[in-house]
Amino acid sequence: MTTTCFTRPAFKSRVVPVIVIKDPAHAVPLAHALLEGGIDVMEITLRSGAALQAIEAVARAVPEMHTGAGTVTRAAEVQQVIDAGAGFALSPGCTDGVFEAVRSARLPFIPGVMTPGEVMRWRDEGFSLMKLFPALQAGGLGMLQALGAPLPDVRFCPTGGVSPANLRDFLRLPNVAMAGGSWLTPADALANGDWTRITALAREAIELSNKP
Repeated sequence: MTTTCFTRPAFKSRVVPVIVIKDPAHAVPLAHALLEGGIDVMEITLRSGAALQAIEAVARAVPEMHTGAGTVTRAAEVQQVIDAGAGFALSPGCTDGVFEAVRSARLPFIPGVMTPGEVMRWRDEGFSLMKLFPALQAGGLGMLQALGAPLPDVRFCPTGGVSPANLRDFLRLPNVAMAGGSWLTPADALANGDWTRITALAREAIELSNKP
């Protein structure tokens, strides 16, 4: 079986912005603002009608940005995000239908999990990188530490409740590859086109992620 996971992401940033874009015109300047701040990855979530247009705009205009589709919850969405130009996808959870779609398409994919049983289920299908979501409600740092003992070959991208206050604590864990969060792209900054603020937030996150 050909696996659809990736254990060594092509992007360098260990901080993944989780983004809701309502105006596709914001996508390209947002990508440039994040790159200027040192972040080379975007998770554009399918939580708005502008998401696919935003993914397509970034994929075409900013090829140095690694553009992923988030909140992929239906099998039919897999081909849609591929057609838009997404290089990978993430989900808050995973169903057999979504799994079969990403496997058939050979799309790099990070399935969402919340319990040890789900981790074991998707590890059996070849995934070694998973999204713990919602991270805080699932047990946060304690859950990740507990999972590390019986399942040391799995790494995680915790998302949901990650913030500048706890980012370093998450990234210090040996089984955390990266962490995702929405604080990097506040709704008001997007609405106002405040790219300077977003660049500053990106730089702050990179500084935190690089500290021991």
